[in-house]
Amino acid sequence: MHFTCAARTDVGIVRSGNEDNYLMLADRGVFIVADGMGGHAAGEVASEMAVRITSNEIGSLRGLSDAEASERMRTAIRTANDAIFERTLSEHDKRGMGTTATALVLMPRRYMIGQVGDSRAYLLRGGRLLQLTKDHSYVQEQVDAGLLTPDQARVHPYSNVITRCVGASGDVVPDIYFGTLEQGDILLIASDGLTGMLEDEHLIRILSSEGGPQHWVDRMITEANRRGGLDNITAIVVRIDSVDSHTGEQPTVAAAAAAPTS
Repeated sequence: MHFTCAARTDVGIVRSGNEDNYLMLADRGVFIVADGMGGHAAGEVASEMAVRITSNEIGSLRGLSDAEASERMRTAIRTANDAIFERTLSEHDKRGMGTTATALVLMPRRYMIGQVGDSRAYLLRGGRLLQLTKDHSYVQEQVDAGLLTPDQARVHPYSNVITRCVGASGDVVPDIYFGTLEQGDILLIASDGLTGMLEDEHLIRILSSEGGPQHWVDRMITEANRRGGLDNITAIVVRIDSVDSHTGEQPTVAAAAAAPTS
């Protein structure tokens, strides 16, 4: 499988520091976005620990069954959770910190996602944008209960309140998602600093435009800032250029662009 990828993080217009982090390991097909909380110098520590520890623990999934890969992902995120939680207990200035974590791993003709919090993963295919993950948030619970519509949830004053995060307690339960990949698919992983500012229709227009992953990432961040830049903004875009592969073949990158993770 061959793909093109790009990533970028931006502080936004309002915040003084960037608590988002990302990791893009194109040679391994591993991509992670984490949105930290707990204040400057705490949230950014939690998000950095989440992307670093999770990626290290995922390692290589070659030859693993879906069940084994799922367990590897759960263990990786839980290991990050344990390390962050232990730090909140041992360092006074880190108390209350935590982070979202959304990790995408490309496998032959397939993807796997591990997710905690409200950083999202999307798939654009045939002009349709599908949200692959489900937010762990107060407003999502209200939508599920039929008390809010999705449009109401977007503008709700508690839209940024999450109900599950990495590092806030001694254990965490990640959600795991699998799906197939087709040539031309575009995957987006983003913190809520992007998805809270741009509606799906705008994401579709940008990701369907001329250019490529780096151009799309830059356009999305520019537009999120133009609309207020209320939070830190992080996005990773992966375009699947070919899915032709042999069983067990690792994904290969056709072109990649990256920026510093904080």
